[in-house]
Amino acid sequence: MIKNRESFLKRYVVDDGRDFKLKRHDPADTRSIKKETAKELLAAGISKLAGLQERLYAQDRWGVLLVFQAMDAAGKDGAIKHVMSGINPQGCQVFSFKSPSPEDLDHDYLWRTSKSLPERGRIGIFNRSYYEEVLVVRVHPEFLTRQKLPSELVTKKIWKERYEDINAFERYLSRNGYVIRKFFLNVSRDEQRRRFLERLTLDEKNWKFSMADAKEREYWDDYMSAYDDMIRHTATEEAPWVVVPADNKAFARVVVGAAVISALESIGLAFPKVDAAKKRELDAARDVLESEKGAGRDTGRKAGHKKQESERREGARR
Repeated sequence: MIKNRESFLKRYVVDDGRDFKLKRHDPADTRSIKKETAKELLAAGISKLAGLQERLYAQDRWGVLLVFQAMDAAGKDGAIKHVMSGINPQGCQVFSFKSPSPEDLDHDYLWRTSKSLPERGRIGIFNRSYYEEVLVVRVHPEFLTRQKLPSELVTKKIWKERYEDINAFERYLSRNGYVIRKFFLNVSRDEQRRRFLERLTLDEKNWKFSMADAKEREYWDDYMSAYDDMIRHTATEEAPWVVVPADNKAFARVVVGAAVISALESIGLAFPKVDAAKKRELDAARDVLESEKGAGRDTGRKAGHKKQESERREGARR
């Protein structure tokens, strides 16, 4: 278990983006933690998370939204799979957002994610999200033209306006009982290349490779600039970004797990306490169940006595 979780997370959590610079965050950072140690830390974190999630579900007051953004092959799927492996599936919802459908494009850009928000008591995970609107749409302006916006609204201020809208949306969610943590899995260009080559080499990973993913590498600098600008404008106290060094998958999962645990611990989760009336009801139910147990023993004894008496009489007749 990480002894001082908040101190450990301090270098990764960005809750005020005004001075943020992505170049200050090393994708290869591991804090000198070895792979086996990282696995042990993750296992301890998974156990801790399971208990917190059970309280979240029972309390049924807070909703938790975890947003994952990254370049391809950064490890989003693996982080979600491993970190959330110990929780009750009934209390977790995962949504992956790919290219918007014609129905999505007939609505505002927050529509398709808004309708997928988790219920109270549950953890909702967005694998990609509304942040695609200031990332891929910004890098590829042709996607913006498909959104059917009135031309007079598509100005040079559109990205600034979208940051403002997203901040307002997340502030609204926070004020309505949502805990929000946003994860940028920060993988280096060299490590992405290595993982792409692995997908091409290993038969069991061929299905993961897409030529479109490789082609996006041509826009690497544009994406890094977009991520830099996005975090700078949307990292807030109520919805911080966690910039996860993602070149080492085992360590990345430790950081994600620690941040999720920290978020859940921040809201004072506990099993609901029962009032006096409910306590009396529980006591009455206990009395009924315990009396059934006693009655069962009495019934068993009587049946045994009857059987012995029957056998005695049968023996006398013989």
